Amino acid sequence: MMNTIYKVQTDKSIFNAKNDLVNNLKTIGFGVLFELNFKDKVEEKGFKLANNFIMMDVCNPSTASEILTQNIEMGYILPCKVVIYENNDQRYVGLLKPTIMVDLISTEYRKIAQEIEEKMINAINLSA
Repeated sequence: MMNTIYKVQTDKSIFNAKNDLVNNLKTIGFGVLFELNFKDKVEEKGFKLANNFIMMDVCNPSTASEILTQNIEMGYILPCKVVIYENNDQRYVGLLKPTIMVDLISTEYRKIAQEIEEKMINAINLSA
């Protein structure tokens, strides 16, 4: 099976890891477009979820503009998704690998996806 995610364990609270991740992503030109804590959302609807699971859609506007100008269908896989979550008393920071996602549409953009992935993994490692 292909390794589609990258994740690292952290000793930080998920909220401290999230704040650090947002700041580290900013240093590489990424901003958060959307954030959702599934635990809060499902509890709003009357259901229970034992652990926090924060999902963020993040984007580098310059790269997104370049890619979408060349191939609008790449928008199906944008923006990049990063997560911070709790599981079995452990906390993790991770992402769905852009290299895997880009290959679903066009291998032509794999080099760009690889560069983005490396930068995002570095930001995640610094945040954990």
